[in-house]
Amino acid sequence: MYKIALLGQPNSGKSTLFNALTGSHQHVGNWPGKTVERCEGSYKYQGEAISVVDLPGSYSLTADSEEEKITRDFITQGDADLILVMADSSQLSRSLYMLADFSKLNAPATLILNMEDVAKAQGKQVNSALLEKRLGIPVISFVAADLKRYDKLKSVIHSALSSPPRLKVEKCGDGQELSWIAEILSGVVNESQKPYTLGKFDRLATGRISGKIIACAAMLLAFACSMIVAMPLMGIGGMIPQIFTPLLQNAMDALNVHSFLAGIISVLIPNTIYFAFSMSGFVFGVNFVFAFLEDIGYIARVAYVFDGIMSKLGVQGKSICPMIMGFGCTIGGAAGARVIDNYGQRLLTIALTWAVPCAAIWSVIPVLAAYFFGFGSIFVVLGILAYMMLMIFVISKVFGKRLSPAQTRTGLIMELPPYHKPHWKSILYIAWIRAIDIFIRALKTIFLISLIVYLLTFSLSGNVENSLLYHIGTFIEPVTKFFGMGWQTFMAFIASAFAKEAVLGVLNAVFAGQGSLIAGTFEAKSFGVDSSILAAVMPTVISKAEALAFMFAVSFNVPCVMALSTTYRETHSLKWTLRLALFFTGGALILSCIIYHIAEILL
Repeated sequence: MYKIALLGQPNSGKSTLFNALTGSHQHVGNWPGKTVERCEGSYKYQGEAISVVDLPGSYSLTADSEEEKITRDFITQGDADLILVMADSSQLSRSLYMLADFSKLNAPATLILNMEDVAKAQGKQVNSALLEKRLGIPVISFVAADLKRYDKLKSVIHSALSSPPRLKVEKCGDGQELSWIAEILSGVVNESQKPYTLGKFDRLATGRISGKIIACAAMLLAFACSMIVAMPLMGIGGMIPQIFTPLLQNAMDALNVHSFLAGIISVLIPNTIYFAFSMSGFVFGVNFVFAFLEDIGYIARVAYVFDGIMSKLGVQGKSICPMIMGFGCTIGGAAGARVIDNYGQRLLTIALTWAVPCAAIWSVIPVLAAYFFGFGSIFVVLGILAYMMLMIFVISKVFGKRLSPAQTRTGLIMELPPYHKPHWKSILYIAWIRAIDIFIRALKTIFLISLIVYLLTFSLSGNVENSLLYHIGTFIEPVTKFFGMGWQTFMAFIASAFAKEAVLGVLNAVFAGQGSLIAGTFEAKSFGVDSSILAAVMPTVISKAEALAFMFAVSFNVPCVMALSTTYRETHSLKWTLRLALFFTGGALILSCIIYHIAEILL
């Protein structure tokens, strides 16, 4: 099997090219012993399988970051039969810096001048034939998002593999990159229009204050659009337990199947499929919307206006996009982190997004706060928002040193692309591939975690006090009480790690005696909660201090099982996913403990 590798700077279009070439025939993991993403896939051409490796995006091959070391070692060791060097046609003088470094390695190559359509929109004409003659390797003018162009690309790649071409120009000397590029490009690029200037909207979109306001509004609108796009798949998923749970329950009763197994078949499996459908639907919506915003050129504006703030947290300006999405849904935030090119910064962005309480939290906390504090509940909400800011800062310090070392951080150097029409087919194709992939992978993760939760909440009688979770909760209550939670609130805390919507249902089961733990947990969205009964009962059973500690603990606990699964899918690392889960669970318990003991004195 031939092996080709994709080499280029971030935002050069490597990921789009990789996804279009390999489709669903790809797998993603980490390079051995490194916190760097490794993407591999394959495709067939004329009956022959060709392996594709997407090398880590970097701006050069001479620095000492993990990405550059991996890329340089991969090329020098001759692991690939051909290197596809990606460059941005709209800003060749900058994007050929990678080719200048690559010239020192003497490896077989083909140069792909991506974003030809953007260059033309800027009035730039690139003479690829002249550039090919000077370099001595094939040079292809290309648009990675245009699926119609791939047959020609595959043909050029196949020819290059048969007779691997190498650069015939002199190697670029150290410190001579800019002069080397200038000599190579002399007479290659002709500009028929004036340089691109900012329009009225762009002056607002890149303004120091107005740009941030517009970006935040755009991200909230993006979340709403993601939900609209996701609704069909989420609707199909929602129908599964509604239709099949009653049918399966009747069938299990007719066959006299034991209630434990009957519950797995009629409740657990339909709801697992429902959760996976909902998650993949939302991931499809998020990827579709973000791919659209990135394709038309707006994400670059967001990165520009927020880079100064986000760089203080160890990430880049684009990281604000998934973090704002996190207010709507952590799943969307984790999936939206795909816009981050650097793997370490993407993982750090996901960790920061976990600290943002999602919409499900905001549907639960104000209700509970009103039970205990009335109009004072506004201060509970403000307290949660204030702690969120502290949590974001703490996470950046705890995980930033490993995931985004200070010595590898660089200032933002970019050229704002002009707005242009989106490539709908490419956007739909990539979003669909990711949705299918996450659906298949999510089924396994969600089923496993759901089974554990089911075992904890199951009881033959349906009575809470006969469940394993109750016995565990009451047994360790002396310990959980130290952290500010009795067995009832601790059970709801555990359920909140499965789904935040389950909190009120579980509280209703343990305090008001209405419904079962299984119904409250797995049927969280449809489970009826009598707020008046819960409001009357809870304040008589637990103190304000315990209620306050519980609300903060739930807000900053692990987001939910679907967010956990999405994080694992996006990071490809069980170690880092579990590390985040333990950090947030432990942090939530410590926070609960502190708040409880302080509130016991003050309230």
